[in-house]
Amino acid sequence: MEMSTPQKEHKGLEKFLGEWTSEAEMNTEPGKPAEKCLGTESVRSLGGLWILADGRGDMPGGGGPATMMLTLGYDPQRKRFVGTWIGSMMTHLWVYAGALDAAERVLTLDAEGPSMAAPDSKMARYRDVIEFKSDDYRVLTSHMLGDDGTWHHFMTAHYRRKK
Repeated sequence: MEMSTPQKEHKGLEKFLGEWTSEAEMNTEPGKPAEKCLGTESVRSLGGLWILADGRGDMPGGGGPATMMLTLGYDPQRKRFVGTWIGSMMTHLWVYAGALDAAERVLTLDAEGPSMAAPDSKMARYRDVIEFKSDDYRVLTSHMLGDDGTWHHFMTAHYRRKK
């Protein structure tokens, strides 16, 4: 097997590398105010082809500590960014596929997971949008596709590079 060589898309993932702090606002229940959570993230490269993001923070509503792991890479055959997300608070493995906008600042990732509206009974489509506002600041917004066919925003997380 021949070793893969990082392409332009892989090199673009390097902007994630480093140490970050995060502040997230989540709408956990309709009609209730958003809950804030603070966290940290450490992102490293795996062979120049993948990034591994190790996150730590608190669950909303005082639910205790949480750890998360995000993987992201680029699949040249599919011409898509691909990855996974797992968290200590759930058993679902989230599998991402998505694309970068023409300006190379916004990465949109789609996944399927347990419906927040009916978590025990059905799956739903989700969309995470990561926008780099600068080299040291990115914003993640998360959406779920509702039964009405529209995307419903439920979380925003601000990531700032530690200095």
